[in-house]
Amino acid sequence: MITGNNRIISCSQYTMVEVFKTNVAKAEHAQEIVFALQQYFPGSRVTIDLEDCDRVLRVEARVVSIEKIIQLVQSADYECVLMN
Repeated sequence: MITGNNRIISCSQYTMVEVFKTNVAKAEHAQEIVFALQQYFPGSRVTIDLEDCDRVLRVEARVVSIEKIIQLVQSADYECVLMN
């Protein structure tokens, strides 16, 4: 549990969000990447915005491994860079 300001927050409610720039262009490829990431991070929320010029990949989960996300996307032959 995380405490602060007289509140107790369950870790199951605490969410990390990481955002990446990719070069994924096709919906079919985005779906494959989203599926792979959801398998690796069960219960996660993963999206790729193909309409954004940066093809933004957003991963929201209780635990996020930036290195693993980049590795999984790059293994599908796509670029993946953490955005600040």
